[in-house]
Amino acid sequence: MKLIIINGPNLNLLGKREPEIYGSDTFEDVFKSLQTKFPTLELSYYQSNIEGEIIDKLHEVGFDYDGIILNAAAYTHTSIGIGDAVKGVETPVVEVHISNVHAREEFRHTSYIAPNAKGVLFGFGIKGYELAIESFL
Repeated sequence: MKLIIINGPNLNLLGKREPEIYGSDTFEDVFKSLQTKFPTLELSYYQSNIEGEIIDKLHEVGFDYDGIILNAAAYTHTSIGIGDAVKGVETPVVEVHISNVHAREEFRHTSYIAPNAKGVLFGFGIKGYELAIESFL
C-alpha cells in the first residue's frame, strides 16, 4: 500500500513551535516512527509552506497512491484551491490536525477540505497521523 503524508505551512517547525500545542518531536522523528510501526507500507512525506505546491503535490499523487494524509494546517481554513484539489483527485484523503481545532479560534472551525475527505482526525496530537494510516488498512 502506497500512502503519502502532506503537511502544510509551519509544520516544518514541529518540535520548536508552540510545543504545548504541537509537542516537542520534529516531524522527521514522527515519520521515522511511523515507518517503523508500519514497515510493510510504502510511506512518503512532503511538506510545503506554499499553497500552490501543496495543490501540485495533490495533483501529482492523487491518481496513483492508495491514500493521502493531509494536514493543510492554516490553509485548511482559507484555501478553496486545496479543497478543490482534494475534490478533483481520485485518491482518498484523510484530513489530520494535531490540535483540536474546535477548541481554538473560531476561524479554525471551518474546513474547505473536510467536505471532500474520507475522514477527519483532530485533537489526538501526533497520534492522529497513525490513526489516519490505520484508517486505510
